[in-house]
Amino acid sequence: MAQIRLYERVCGKLEEAMRVGALRPGDRLPSVRRLSVRERVSISTVLQAYLQLEARGLIESRPQSGHYVRFQRPLPPEPPPTRPASGATPVTVSALVAKVVESASDLDLVPLGCNQPDPDLFPWGRLGRIAAGIAREGGGFTYELPPGARSLRRQLARRSLEWGCTLSPDDFIVTTGAMEAVQLSLLAVARQGDAIAIESPAYFGTLQLIEALGLKAVEIPSCPRDGMDLDALERVLKSRRIAAALVVANFSNPLGCLMPDANKERLVGMLAAREVPLIEDDLYGDLYFGQGRPRAAKSFDRRGLVLYCGSFSKTLAPGWRTGWVAPGRFRERVSLLKFAQTVATASLQQLAFAEFLAGGYYDRHLRSLRKAVAATMRSMGDAVATHFPEGTRATRPDGGGVLWVELPDGIPALELHQRGLAAGIAIAPGPIFSARQGYENCIRLNCSLTWSPRIEAAVATLGRIAAEIRDLRRVRESPHVPARAHA
Repeated sequence: MAQIRLYERVCGKLEEAMRVGALRPGDRLPSVRRLSVRERVSISTVLQAYLQLEARGLIESRPQSGHYVRFQRPLPPEPPPTRPASGATPVTVSALVAKVVESASDLDLVPLGCNQPDPDLFPWGRLGRIAAGIAREGGGFTYELPPGARSLRRQLARRSLEWGCTLSPDDFIVTTGAMEAVQLSLLAVARQGDAIAIESPAYFGTLQLIEALGLKAVEIPSCPRDGMDLDALERVLKSRRIAAALVVANFSNPLGCLMPDANKERLVGMLAAREVPLIEDDLYGDLYFGQGRPRAAKSFDRRGLVLYCGSFSKTLAPGWRTGWVAPGRFRERVSLLKFAQTVATASLQQLAFAEFLAGGYYDRHLRSLRKAVAATMRSMGDAVATHFPEGTRATRPDGGGVLWVELPDGIPALELHQRGLAAGIAIAPGPIFSARQGYENCIRLNCSLTWSPRIEAAVATLGRIAAEIRDLRRVRESPHVPARAHA
């Protein structure tokens, strides 16, 4: 507690200096060593204070230069809660998604579309050395049949304490990424033609799964801050049969919302009372920007009805495609489906992840990753506020890796997407995040990147194109524009 009081005291002094104007935007802060001497505290205390101020968006770290007071631009207002059309509907987004995903493979485009983490943010060297050592000793060449490598499941069980759970190694089944975990969960609890309650907007990969499995989507309104509208969900549960609810409670994609713990508890209880399974996709739970990891909805599960899914794809090694599901009472069914679908998840990656976690490297890596993504998220919000047309709205996520932007009326996201590609910039247009291809004036921007002048310029270009589209449409729709004379 004394250490906490010390770094908070340092934070308070610096914040007061900013408030009264003694420290102005752009000013360089004292070096860590100099401030530790001046305040008579340890270097680690000063580092904690600077990290806290960075997390609050008040200062920024510049490589090889030091810490500086950030320029505070007014952020755009947040989008209002969503209002999707009611009722279950077949999903038809795959053709549109395919066009968007295709752009992700073009290395010449600025990658603001698909949420692909920046390769420079990951510890490839250490992971590669660990994997090479395992391979030299003959490990990783045989099947790790379901439920998967026990060494990895043991590490996941240890980490479950941070999620608010007390899971055992036997509660987990290792999968080929979180997408397979969600797919297996859907197969375990739903049949073709069943309705699945989802947040709206929802991750396009989830919508593709629902489409591929012949299921229907019931889109539930969501708030950019608190997530799914539980009152709306309850009304749906009372009016029709729902096979399952599929929810991203921690930093959903694309809104980035974080469901409060009270809402998570209510959600689990509401569904359990009706014996409706909850598929929880917690892919982004470790990418929080605050002081502690948010709880999983699974932590409130008392009846085994929550199928908890996750992976290392957004935090450690996207290409290794290693995830997991803790499917509760559906464990046997999911295990059989896993074997029938893909037999097993790649063994070498499982063993390497287990050793990486056991060595304590994962937590150290997460601290630097969260710092980098949070900085890019702030910079992206600043850039949107600066360069996009008046009337633009944007979310303010406290974690995850994406920013949801609502454009002023008259700026179609698909047109901005096409013109962005022509300018060398990839974005994700809003219609791919809806079963009915709604959100026609919304886009999602990838923030899992290292901020650079190239990205800043790309956002400025998008803002200019958006303004051009708006102005052109206004001219076309204006009743005062004279009709063109006929030849």
